[in-house]
Amino acid sequence: MQNSTTEEQQKTQLKSSAITHTISKQDLPISCPLPSASQWNAHPRVFLTLDEDGKATCPYCSTVYILKQDD
Repeated sequence: MQNSTTEEQQKTQLKSSAITHTISKQDLPISCPLPSASQWNAHPRVFLTLDEDGKATCPYCSTVYILKQDD
């Protein structure tokens, strides 16, 4: 039982420590990791689809990308 609690705590910590990037329409299409990332080869390159709210989360590293809304 204790292992499942520890695993849940680790998942919560990973989610709360996820990196967030604000992107603009000029950055589209978006892929993770970004070419400018210090660890650009940390996982396979994956192209992301923004949801209705303009957000996407990388399935590998949980980095969150948020499309900047036009003013």
